[in-house]
Amino acid sequence: MTNLVNLLEKLANEEGYNQTRLDGVGVYKASESSSRVPLCYSQGLIVVAQGQKQVFLDEQVYHYNPDNYLVLTLPLPAECETIVTPGQPLYCMMIDFDMGQLTELVRLFDEHHQSSLYHSCKETKGLYASECNAEFNQAILRLAECLQSPLKSDVLGKGLVREVLYILLQGPLAASLFALVSHNTQLSRLERVLKYLHENYQEQLDVDQLADMANMSTSSFHRNFKQMTASSPIQYVKKMRLNRAKELLLDQGLKVKQAAAQVGYESPTQFSREFKRYFGESPQMIGRA
Repeated sequence: MTNLVNLLEKLANEEGYNQTRLDGVGVYKASESSSRVPLCYSQGLIVVAQGQKQVFLDEQVYHYNPDNYLVLTLPLPAECETIVTPGQPLYCMMIDFDMGQLTELVRLFDEHHQSSLYHSCKETKGLYASECNAEFNQAILRLAECLQSPLKSDVLGKGLVREVLYILLQGPLAASLFALVSHNTQLSRLERVLKYLHENYQEQLDVDQLADMANMSTSSFHRNFKQMTASSPIQYVKKMRLNRAKELLLDQGLKVKQAAAQVGYESPTQFSREFKRYFGESPQMIGRA
């Protein structure tokens, strides 16, 4: 992965997330290790060129590193640990899923009778780690090379992302991706609900309404939601609100009361208590950092 490290290094001018020329494709850099902390993952693919990360979800640990990529079929609040060797920063390529593009690819797989195996698989997941093979690594390398040039990015970039998604759909754990964009699967119905929650997380939560949206009974909705996200609907929204509030405190310098109100808390005291329980430090300390 040495060549990939060199290419991503040129694209990552700052610590943290660096947007590339292509919408939905970025490079993440971390020069130091970080202990296990809560955060929200977006739907997409994460490829590590150097360093390693661990995701903790529902008492399971998912390792992703230069040998294993991570796929998130749903946006998930989880906990993450970053492991960096001194002098060798962590570099990741992050590709958000374009649902329209995924849907079109799955349609083509169906037309060519290449998806029956995946449709017959009963187990689908909100995230999974899978081994990188030579074809996958070569496609990622071509995409990273393309991103060095604005012209190549504009001309070839979307096609190279499409190639990466095509290879993902051929992977041994790709059933979750097929289920995500297939009609009326549990995963696709939950994905609609999660999209709604991400757009309306400040509002009061009505679980019965969400169950209706997923075309499930309330008890079935609770069970499937917990299975896919490792959280109840109430816990999921709380984690979303707290993670968003942390971003507001750090990136926009909002006061604690302002951040609490903006993410849907009526009581700043309750917000501060839940924030400290979740992140291990008070929002006041985060705001001063």
